Amino acid sequence: MKSRVHINEVAPRDGFQIEKQYIQTADKIALINQLSATGVAKIEATSFTSPKAIPNLADAAEVMTGIHRAKDVDYIALIPNLKGVERALACQTDELNFVMSASDSHGRANLRMTTEESLAQFPAMVATAAQSSARLNASISTAFGCPFEGQIAPERVLEIVARIEQLGIAGVTLCDTTGMANPSQVAHLCEQVLARYPNLALTLHPHDTRGMGLANALAAWQVGVVHFDAALGGLGGCPFAPGASGNICTEDLVHMFQAMGVNTGVNLDTLVAASLTLPQLIGHDTAGQIAKAGPSSRLYPLPQAIA
Repeated sequence: MKSRVHINEVAPRDGFQIEKQYIQTADKIALINQLSATGVAKIEATSFTSPKAIPNLADAAEVMTGIHRAKDVDYIALIPNLKGVERALACQTDELNFVMSASDSHGRANLRMTTEESLAQFPAMVATAAQSSARLNASISTAFGCPFEGQIAPERVLEIVARIEQLGIAGVTLCDTTGMANPSQVAHLCEQVLARYPNLALTLHPHDTRGMGLANALAAWQVGVVHFDAALGGLGGCPFAPGASGNICTEDLVHMFQAMGVNTGVNLDTLVAASLTLPQLIGHDTAGQIAKAGPSSRLYPLPQAIA
């Protein structure tokens, strides 16, 4: 197989945050434990954010302390501010994923902060996290386009990435928050980040809002990206971004790479089994295709009339 790609499962956080039906803590823990056995590299289990802003993640501490941690999986929490860092560290979170936006409009809608205000609080967050062994990553929302402002200049994103690297943060995630990106745009920006900041671990966070999620992931992989966020069943979306439908579907992404001969480290059958539990858990169908159609390797007997 070709070189390994690493899948970060984000359904327990990005997937559940937008659900209208409250997901019980025990059910979240059970799903994360099931996902831990699929071979994904990381699981974004929750977010230490305001319970008023995102009620479905109000049980962040209970989830992070209640899961069974597989030794080969990193457990991540999305962190919006210094208080979130402190809460996450108290739960022995493996990786803190700081979040900000490339556009002031989305930053104000999502975090009540402009881009500059978010960046201004990162040094204190980094200093506090330095007292632990937690790895640090920073996610840049609306890196390819903002639903309020339109396209975001690549130069603005690259400037933000430079400031993130200067803080000693180990990784950066480029987020297509509302699925506005196209493959050419994704390849161009990812290629520039990889070339200018080779010591940063670059992750792509695609959304499939306009049906280009897999194409965008493929474009990123073709220029050297090997870390991808995805959500089981294609769940998710930002509550504060109009039109932000689901993330790229984990089982569909894994199937695409495996069909191409790319090692994901993931057991697709186990992953699909987890995905098939979602409709009952969330109260509606999911967008994933492989859970419905099966892998492309599935064969069927000829109809009796022909056989």
